[in-house]
Amino acid sequence: MRCAPTAGAALVLCAATAGLLSAQARPADPEPQRPASWDEVNVLAHGLLQLGRGLREHVEHTRGQLDELERRLAQCGAACRGPGATPAPSRDPGSAVARGEEPPETLRGLQTQLRAQNTRIEQLFQKVAKQQRHLEKQHLRIQNLQSQVDHLPPMHLGNGVLDPAGRKRLPKMARLVGPAPNATRLHRLPRDCQELFEEGERQSGLFQIQPQGSPPFLVTCQMASDGGWTVIQRRLNGSVDFNQPWEAYKAGFGDPQGEFWLGLEKMHRLAGDRDSRLAVQLRDWEGNTESLRFPARLGGEDTDYSLQLAAPVATELGAAASSTPSGLSLPFSTWDQDHDLRGDLNCAKSLSGGWWFGTCGHSNLNGQYFHSVPRQRRQRKKGIFWRTWRGRYYPLRATTVLLQPEAA
Repeated sequence: MRCAPTAGAALVLCAATAGLLSAQARPADPEPQRPASWDEVNVLAHGLLQLGRGLREHVEHTRGQLDELERRLAQCGAACRGPGATPAPSRDPGSAVARGEEPPETLRGLQTQLRAQNTRIEQLFQKVAKQQRHLEKQHLRIQNLQSQVDHLPPMHLGNGVLDPAGRKRLPKMARLVGPAPNATRLHRLPRDCQELFEEGERQSGLFQIQPQGSPPFLVTCQMASDGGWTVIQRRLNGSVDFNQPWEAYKAGFGDPQGEFWLGLEKMHRLAGDRDSRLAVQLRDWEGNTESLRFPARLGGEDTDYSLQLAAPVATELGAAASSTPSGLSLPFSTWDQDHDLRGDLNCAKSLSGGWWFGTCGHSNLNGQYFHSVPRQRRQRKKGIFWRTWRGRYYPLRATTVLLQPEAA
């Protein structure tokens, strides 16, 4: 038995295996560098950790095999060569096979384990490469989605304002869970619901519009046979407090999908000093309904957002005592800014909410909401009412006010 050549073959085989592993681990030609994401770093770090563990196991196992061979070689000594044995031949790992000698069982087991370890390392490299390709595809998808988001028009739901007296944050238009149906359109936004109707939209709902000279904002469009109407006020369940100061009525408040006030400034931007039509829809507690429509024009803040009306309608709303070159006018009033036509009384403070008050007793669709008709008259007068329908002291159950500017 010749132990020395066997030990030499093992050493050479170990060196050759280390060279092979080094060649496999050597990276290919570097690709153009790009910033790595945190997930990519984690994946690559995990792969390198596994590779390191495998190589460590490989080295430790190979060292153990070599130690065992050296121990056997030391025990064998000269007895392995026998009397007259010739010196050990060259330690060429292929010499035993070339002479037709079968390598020892220990060496064959070591070779098998080394091949298995190489296979595991190769599989690990393949997994890392596959994960890298997957991350590159995900990165391209993220870039594509980001490009789409960058092209979305900005959303404007009204800003919160501060009450100078109480320094409390006033209610603002609630944010929606999802975007408006036309939020992803890349061309010019319609300036009102009527233009949206003319473009072919027939479904009522929330849409983004952008009146001339105004940032985009969300509105509730109600599509009818005669065109698109913008809902500027809705009362239906008392979920929103309408007894708000001037700045809140100017900016708007409430939930666009429930009770809300669009905002005087948005209404003025929407009307654009054009002739418009107002529609008022009323409902009582017996299920009866009434619908009114009349021409109107809405001024800006320099006119206290005055509602200019034709004589018959203005008289019905208590505006007969005031006139302007373009018709009879009703300024908007709140409890902290009194612009009504009563010199001796603040209608908004005496009643509730903000409205285009004339002499306090004609209409107030932003009054206090009652879930049933109060028994006391002094309470009922603070409610939602339209005197020419159901009387001065009947608090209505639901109201909707809509605006449709005339074509320019």
